[in-house]
Amino acid sequence: MRTQDSATATSTIAVSATEQTVTGPPAATGRGPSGPDTPTGPAAPGPTASAPALATDPVGRGTLLAVLGVVSFSLTFPSTVWGLESFGPWSLVAVRSTLAALIAGAFLLGGRVPVPERRHWAGLAVVAGGVVVGFPLLTTLALQTSTTSHAAVVVGLLPLTTTTFAALRTGRRPSRTFWFAAVSGAVVVIAFTLQQSGGAVSRGDLYLFGALLVCAAGYTEGGRLARLMPGWQVIGWALVLCLPLMVPAAAVALAVEPVHLTAHGVIGLVWVAAGSTFFGLYVWYRGMASIGIPKASQLQLAQPLLTLFWSVFLLGETLPLAAPLAAVAVLVCIAVTQRAKS
Repeated sequence: MRTQDSATATSTIAVSATEQTVTGPPAATGRGPSGPDTPTGPAAPGPTASAPALATDPVGRGTLLAVLGVVSFSLTFPSTVWGLESFGPWSLVAVRSTLAALIAGAFLLGGRVPVPERRHWAGLAVVAGGVVVGFPLLTTLALQTSTTSHAAVVVGLLPLTTTTFAALRTGRRPSRTFWFAAVSGAVVVIAFTLQQSGGAVSRGDLYLFGALLVCAAGYTEGGRLARLMPGWQVIGWALVLCLPLMVPAAAVALAVEPVHLTAHGVIGLVWVAAGSTFFGLYVWYRGMASIGIPKASQLQLAQPLLTLFWSVFLLGETLPLAAPLAAVAVLVCIAVTQRAKS
């Protein structure tokens, strides 16, 4: 609980500093405790009629960032399928992680970001194992036998899984209304999944369920760390932490698995590396730090529906007839969880 209290206090100070910059005296020159978001320069302008509302609304801004993360993640599975046209599953995961780590390292070096304190490295290792290695690897293996649409609805259980991990990790207990809406959304996703797969559980489903567990752990720990350091630094250091492992893994995988470069394959690789792994996690962790892990995780209930759209638009897959009904039910659950006390 001391860790959580400290994180909450840090987040409150950072928000207060931002509000003071908008309404108070000139800001000091230099980097503040909240990283690159802290204004620098001789003075900060006062409020104006044209100032964006989100500048003084951290909750609205955090929701927008989390939504951007969900949109980025919704393209991950179609991009992975494209990437598999050119690379083997192990090569794709190792190369995407290596490229993302190089991008993150460049940003960290360019910003002269200090190395995190020793007490944060255990949490960064959880983030790395969950969202940098575990989730990409397990879902890529699953997509060799599962369709994008099927994988998307299974991963729709991620919000509830993340909320459960967050409750266990932080000690916070969302309200009964929140839990009822979250479980209802999960039931809709499960029913949709079983209806599409004929009630059977395949090896691909086992990969996907494993991906849910490791990703939820990574999201929860990343959301906690994002209250102590900027979100882009959380994913940045987690990626860099994996670099010594991913570089040799990429070299071995590329030597063993065949490579057939195509336009789709290259685009898919670039997106899962720069779009999903770096940008998506960057805005996602910042959003979780602003609005809280439980509410941010419930926004992800919309991710399967977005992925279904991309699977039809980009991959030409057939949209299941039950998708519109599932969409309405899931969006209702999202609305309830966003209004419920968490």
